[in-house]
Amino acid sequence: MNKRLDDKAFEELFREYFSGLTLFALKYTGDMDTAKEIVHTVFLNLWEKKSTLDPGSSVKSYLFTSVRNRCLNYLRDQRKFKKDVLFDITVEMATAESSSVHLETAELQQQIDEALDHLPEKCRQVFELNRFEGLKYKDIAETLGISVKTVEAQMSKALKILREHLKDYFVWYLLAGTEILHLLYQGIS
Repeated sequence: MNKRLDDKAFEELFREYFSGLTLFALKYTGDMDTAKEIVHTVFLNLWEKKSTLDPGSSVKSYLFTSVRNRCLNYLRDQRKFKKDVLFDITVEMATAESSSVHLETAELQQQIDEALDHLPEKCRQVFELNRFEGLKYKDIAETLGISVKTVEAQMSKALKILREHLKDYFVWYLLAGTEILHLLYQGIS
């Protein structure tokens, strides 16, 4: 850090960067309370690590990188929650149709989860930010610090892998004609 991090310097850093970091985190999380919580945690960690910080490093870079990483961790943790919500909706729809469809839907959800887990990390990040978080390609590019062309390429790769992994279930959809698989498959096409 460029200056010794005492109480006064820390307070100045907090006042200077808190608002900007919160808006930065908000782009990732979409929730102001979560964004503020992440920024507070980063500042708390900065304070706790003040004695071990490199005096020559950039405080701005450290803060923004820390907030970005915490936001990505938050999104990763939310992925599990969102998959559970999707599964719950799927199960409700399946129960309305029949118990056999319920079993097939659960199996399909398992296959979707497995397909997502087989995606390379960058593909999965791009796919989840687009399909689960609703971000546009431009926003994903800004969030991940990559070009829009890279986002397009990663999304294309993710969709190709998912279609290949789930191709047998698309045939089931054609034979069964259920709305459930249509909704799930529509989400990855």
